Amino acid sequence: MIIGKSFRTFVLVIPIAAALATGAAAQKKYGATAKVEKNVDVAAMKSYKWTPGRPSTDKDIDGLIVAAVDRQLEGVGMKAATAGQPDVLATYYSVTRTDVDIKAKPDEKGLRPERTVGSLVVALLDPSSRKPLVQLRVDQPVDRNNMESSVNGLVTELFAVYPTKTAKK
Repeated sequence: MIIGKSFRTFVLVIPIAAALATGAAAQKKYGATAKVEKNVDVAAMKSYKWTPGRPSTDKDIDGLIVAAVDRQLEGVGMKAATAGQPDVLATYYSVTRTDVDIKAKPDEKGLRPERTVGSLVVALLDPSSRKPLVQLRVDQPVDRNNMESSVNGLVTELFAVYPTKTAKK
């Protein structure tokens, strides 16, 4: 989906079979993590531009993700580049999965409780090499009936671990 001159990506996939087959998804911890390459000065990153990726199958969710990530990037002192070379390229990917509580007692139909979990990864890439400089990942339950609130919650939690917010003072 192209918005202005920026290209925004969001991939929505439901890998239920793997989660159910291994049972590992029920044991997955929720929360956010950050990975920063060595010798990267995150505080020096002041501008970004979205880079092409796979288009979203759900344009409404794509718009929610784009807006939420843009707000959070602005909140850490970054601005969308309007001209010239940006400091970083931004991209993101999102996957939903169904976690099954394998420890819970089955209901009368033999089914165990299920929870939809969203996984969101935002990567800031070197504009020349496209090498990831910063990667943020969050896994969090989502409410399919209130996607706007769920997306905003995922992105807020994701940026709570942004390196400049968690650096020792």
